[in-house]
Amino acid sequence: MKNSIAMSLKSVRLALLAMTLIASTHLNCSVVAEENDASPLFALDQETMELSPKNLLNMTAGGTQFWTDHAWKYGYRLQQNALTGHWRLLSADDIRVTWGSRKHCTEKLTEILKDENLTGISVGLTRKHVVVLLHGLFRTRHSMKSLEQDLAEMPDTQVIRFSYASTRCSIGDHAAALRELLEGLPPETRFSFVGHSMGNIVVRHLVGDLQQDGDAGGILSRCESMVMLGPPNQGAAIARRINSTGVFESVTGQGCRELGGDWQKFVDRLATPPFPFAIVAGDLSENKVQNPLVDGAGDFVVSLEEAQLDGCEAFYTVPVLHSFLMSDETARKHAVEFLKTHRSKNENA
Repeated sequence: MKNSIAMSLKSVRLALLAMTLIASTHLNCSVVAEENDASPLFALDQETMELSPKNLLNMTAGGTQFWTDHAWKYGYRLQQNALTGHWRLLSADDIRVTWGSRKHCTEKLTEILKDENLTGISVGLTRKHVVVLLHGLFRTRHSMKSLEQDLAEMPDTQVIRFSYASTRCSIGDHAAALRELLEGLPPETRFSFVGHSMGNIVVRHLVGDLQQDGDAGGILSRCESMVMLGPPNQGAAIARRINSTGVFESVTGQGCRELGGDWQKFVDRLATPPFPFAIVAGDLSENKVQNPLVDGAGDFVVSLEEAQLDGCEAFYTVPVLHSFLMSDETARKHAVEFLKTHRSKNENA
């Protein structure tokens, strides 16, 4: 009898696990197909990574599971493909301007800025404050659009929706790319962050890297505040259970493994932000149905206990599923008000 019950519970858990992964993958399946840029129409020389004259302007999805931003200037984004290693330059409208080697894309951007008479401002930003929005695992920069619209009201503020290949590469790789992007902005720029899920761990890894390896660009001293939406600050039981099956690793990627089975050795690379931060966690404890893959009350993916991090200035809860925290009006309101409060404090300091 006990064996039958155990087998039934195991079946339920595996079914829920499969449903979770299928749902997460479905959110992006409509845009993944677009990201296969290795088309013969472009005649890319694989040895030199240079372009033929056949290069065309193309609309893109802006970067989904295979692309990571490394630089931002006047809305133009320099990205690298996590699978092929090649680079591309996107306009602010997500039009692919060119692709090939990094050198080629950088030279093209320089040419564009000259044509637009923007060379007087070498780094491509005139606003003093940047809010970087970071999506979570399986999601894309598009999931942070509502927050970008909310933050557009903040004076002298530029919003950058950072795109990274969340199911490819390591969280350390994503943090390194974010660091590169920030260091490419003007030295007087001040930073704030809003992350969803894994996006928060990318920022914590960045902070850890800067503290352990040195911060030549003075990024930490220019960070004002951060809001974490559904952060797996203590790792994630659901990730450990996904890892333990050994079936989904090719889908969920190294980042999920770092949040799960590898958490104990991975966590040493993370740091608590040395600037004010708030946490907004989903609390669905009143629901009759709970996710058996998550330990305790939470948002069906991250538990309230897993979201906690010592040193947070404010901890809010909303009755919202993990995947929709960045879209929830109340969660967004908490985020905007927290950033505005600390923006005001820094302006008056």
